[in-house]
Formats: sequence, C-alpha cells, structure tokens
Amino acid sequence: MNSGQKRQTPEVKTRRVFYIPGYDPIHPRRYRELYRKEGAAQADISGYEIALKPKTGEGNYGWNVDAQIDGAAVTSQVDVLVWSDIVRKSMSNSIPTTYWQLLCTAWTYIGSGVLWRLMRLRKGPVIAALYPVGMLLLQASLALMLWVGVYRLHGVAANHWAAQVLFGLAGAALAVSLLRWFKKKDNKFFAYYLMHDYAYSAQTGGANTPELEVRMTRFADDIAGALAQEVDEVLVVGHSSGAHLGVSVLADLIRAGRVPTDGPALGFLTLGQVVPMVSFLPKAQRLRADLAYLSTRDELAWVDVTAPGDGCAFALCDPVAVSGVAPQGKRWPLVFSAAFTKTLSPERWKALRWRFFRLHFQYLCAFDRPRDYDYFQITAGPQTLAARYAERPASKSRIDHAVSKFTSVAA
Repeated sequence: MNSGQKRQTPEVKTRRVFYIPGYDPIHPRRYRELYRKEGAAQADISGYEIALKPKTGEGNYGWNVDAQIDGAAVTSQVDVLVWSDIVRKSMSNSIPTTYWQLLCTAWTYIGSGVLWRLMRLRKGPVIAALYPVGMLLLQASLALMLWVGVYRLHGVAANHWAAQVLFGLAGAALAVSLLRWFKKKDNKFFAYYLMHDYAYSAQTGGANTPELEVRMTRFADDIAGALAQEVDEVLVVGHSSGAHLGVSVLADLIRAGRVPTDGPALGFLTLGQVVPMVSFLPKAQRLRADLAYLSTRDELAWVDVTAPGDGCAFALCDPVAVSGVAPQGKRWPLVFSAAFTKTLSPERWKALRWRFFRLHFQYLCAFDRPRDYDYFQITAGPQTLAARYAERPASKSRIDHAVSKFTSVAA
C-alpha cells in the first residue's frame, strides 16, 4: 500500500490516540483505570477482546491497547495530553479569592449578555454553571447567619461592650470554620471546583492564557510526530473543555501544513463538549476562527457526540453553527447523540440519572445496550473514525443556527 492510499482505507491495524481531558486537576492515571475497567465491561457485553499493557518509553502518560474486534487484531497507543498542572495552579486555595472569582465570573457572563444566549441552547449546562454561584452564596449565607446568631447571644449573657466583642469574635471564628468545612468537603459539593472551572475561561473573556497556548503548542508537536509515523490512524479525543482545546490544536496543525497528505487518517472525536461556554465570550476570537476553519477541512473527520441526558454538556448543539461562524462549505462536525436513555438499560439509567458528573463521563464508559457509539471500538477497533460514521446521518434534533452575540474572529 502506498501512503496516499492510507486515508482512503477504512481498515486499521495500528492507531495513535491522543486524549485531551477537560478542566481536571487529577492525575491522568484515573483515565487509564477508567479505560481498563469500562473497556473490560464493554468487551464482555459486546463480545470482543480488549487488554491494556503499560506504555514503554518516555513522553506523555499513557498505555497500550491490544484488541480483537470483528475478527481483526488492532494495536493502539493512548496518550493523555496533560494540562492538569495548569488547572491546579488556577484553582485558588483562598476562600476570599474564590468569592472574588464568583463576582467576576458572574459579571462576565451576565454583564455581557452571554448567559441569556447560552440559555437559548440548553438549560442543563447553564444550571450547572449557576450551581456553584448558588451553592457558594448559600454557604456564605449560612456562615453569616451563624455569626449573627452567636453575636446576638451577648444580649442574653450581658449587655456589655466586652461581651459584644467576645461573642462577635466567637461568631466570626465559627463562621470561618464553617466556610472552611464546606471547602474541605467540596469533593461532595463541587462548588469550588466548578467555580474555578468557569472562572478559568471567564477571566480572560474566552482567550487562552499564555501558559495554555504554550502547552497547546506542545500538544500539536506530539500529534504532528504521530502523523509522521507508520500508523493507520491518528485519533484526537477532546472531552468536555478538552474539546475546544482540540479544535485549536488541530486548526494550528492544518494551517501550518503539518498534516501530511500521505500520512495516517486523522480523526477528531469531541465528547460532552462545552464549547459555547467559551466561544460565546467576547474575546474568544481565536476559538471562533479555529471552529470556522476546522469545519471546512478535508484533512480530518470530526465527529461530535453528546447526549441530552448529560446536563453538563451542550447536547446536540453544533459548536460551529451556534457560535455564529459557520462558513460556506461547512462539512464538520457530524453531530449525533449517544442517547443515554436508549443505550443504557432502564435499571442502569435509573442508577445514573441524578449522578450528573458521572453522566458527563459516560461517553468514556460501557453501555449495556450499545448502538452505534462505542468508545472502545472507536479507539481500539479496526475502522477509522471516518469509515465508522461515513453513512451516519446527523441527529435531526440538533441545534445548528447562530445564537452567539459575539461572532468576530481572529485576524
């Protein structure tokens, strides 16, 4: 086979996968364990074989996958493109700083009119965005009520200035302790985590920070290196906030002529994307330009999978169209639903229905009633992303008209 035929063949024997996580401070080993556990479960359900092996050599954290699917043996290498260190740096340990972020983020989205535009798309992710605001304000209100309640006890004890000071200080100490307790238990409430998530993009009005741009350049170099190898497919997977990073990384690669015409097939899979939370912001010209550019390119196949059952994603919202930058000749992305209510049994759906954060990761997990979306066949199976969905129509219920107030693009 000459190299020029690679892009046209649907068959894959070797693959490089680059996974871009969302805004996540956790070590990437969590994704390896998730892949191992859920891949084994999906293999049992769907009747194929999949096994993980340690990745050898230096470079990105990752693992190797050997699979036997549809009678074909496939070897894939999965790399996690890590930016969790940047995420951790952006997550303030200070309670006052987090409340300041709350005010600034609310002003960015409400004052600019972006919030009202987002509400025209899906209520779920907007509610998810408002949740940390409401939860943090509730925590502050309870702390204030505790302080006031303790302070007023001085009138019962003795109406004296010394008692006022004593009970006032005691109330303040208890109020601060309560706020610290809420912060310590944020693995249950997720208020601080989500506040930092939304504040990260809001603080720059949708522009990337210089540190993130440097990291994205490194991501592009890693992917370009894989495109120069003798593999059948290079697949980039962007989950949640990782979706819009992937858009810009791939747009940069193609603009720079770093996607060889005689190289591996290039696939781009976006899962549970929240692109409008960034692309609707006034200073997101870079992202909007990249969305418009990538949507017309024939160097790749771009598939966007969401589900209305995922309250944290902009389900079935075409990220290019709703951002108001769909150009003539737009080809991508192919938008369809993972249809949780149909691909999960009633029992499984009932167990997960109100576990919002778990559902946001369901795209990376096993389905007990799988249809045409299977994360493990996509990342370890014998078909390219383009071949797998060549005949797949877009979901009829998708939102594909312009909604964003801000549509300017980078010069």
